Amino acid sequence: MKLLAIDCAANLCAACIYDADADAELGREVRDLGKGHAEHLMTVLETALEASGAGYQDLNAVAVSIGPGSFTGLRVGVSTARGLALALKIPAIGVTTLEALAAEGAHAFPGRAVLAALDAGREEIHAALYDRALVETYGPSVATLAEAVTMAVNTDTVLVGTAAPLIAQSAGRVFDTGPVAATADIATYAGLAAAKGPGEKPKPLYLRGADAKPQAGFILPRQGKGNEP
Repeated sequence: MKLLAIDCAANLCAACIYDADADAELGREVRDLGKGHAEHLMTVLETALEASGAGYQDLNAVAVSIGPGSFTGLRVGVSTARGLALALKIPAIGVTTLEALAAEGAHAFPGRAVLAALDAGREEIHAALYDRALVETYGPSVATLAEAVTMAVNTDTVLVGTAAPLIAQSAGRVFDTGPVAATADIATYAGLAAAKGPGEKPKPLYLRGADAKPQAGFILPRQGKGNEP
């Protein structure tokens, strides 16, 4: 089975082609954009396909990171994955950024519980806790720093994600730490999706609303009979 994996959850715009039967990556393209995923994603996909020697017609599934992450990036990645799946008549499979990061932590420290934690700002942490078998036991959810520290200390967990240093500092102790990043390697998403198989259609995982708000200077007064001149 050949699978296309897409990740636009954070600063990266990434894609790879993965052969699940051979457990091998065939080609990839990763660009560190920050933003502008919509303008680059199709070129990234085509570059990854070209590197793999495969075409869209050779794909059997599409995997996509569903967040938590960038509000706009998630929409771009998930809508593209679902559109391709519909056009090619193949399944789309969603993988959260937290489970992908946790898988990398578990690979680095086998047989350990893993706390995947992303710094969401506003003193909030997007977190999920996984046991030694990588079964999710908490989250994905919004947690306070104190709650994340308690989970980490009580389970003697491996920490992964951008909030890992913050949790360790607040706890006042050293933890075994996996990748301190906002997203996992694109091949990790591909491997997890291949193991999951088809399920519900992927949709963005938003743990809080979008930050975008109208600028006060652009809010026009309502026109009507009762308005003052």
